[in-house]
Amino acid sequence: MQIENRVSVLVAEKIADRPELFLVDVKMVSGNKLIIHVDGDEGITIQDCAAISRHVGFHLEEENAIEIAYNLEVSSPGVGEPLKLNRQYVKNIGRNLGLKLNSGVKREGKLLEVNEKEIVIEEQIKEKGKKASIVKANIAFDEIAEAIVLVSFK
Repeated sequence: MQIENRVSVLVAEKIADRPELFLVDVKMVSGNKLIIHVDGDEGITIQDCAAISRHVGFHLEEENAIEIAYNLEVSSPGVGEPLKLNRQYVKNIGRNLGLKLNSGVKREGKLLEVNEKEIVIEEQIKEKGKKASIVKANIAFDEIAEAIVLVSFK
């Protein structure tokens, strides 16, 4: 956990002058792979990821912070990665989300609104023999176990 905290500080230093960018996650996996997910309100470029990687890698090497050989990967969260931050929800307004609630219930709908406490989605409710109805649903963040942006290839 100590290395993740140090990397978070290094990323914050590098993007301090770029308010549109934000750190999503830092994790060390399998003992030798350091993964940093950074995003932006309008996305993030490969150049941004490379600059963050160089900054973090340089400082970790200078400090000898990781004593074993490791791979450093800096990218935006990929398709299918769960949303973690309120800012990610805001970025995805207008897109369809797949939600898994803490109760185990799964829901799906178009993200309409986001505030500090909840999201509002538009769901299609289908009943046998009837036309699907569209309803708005408010879902509190503390009810959401996982939220994933659904990608359509239509």
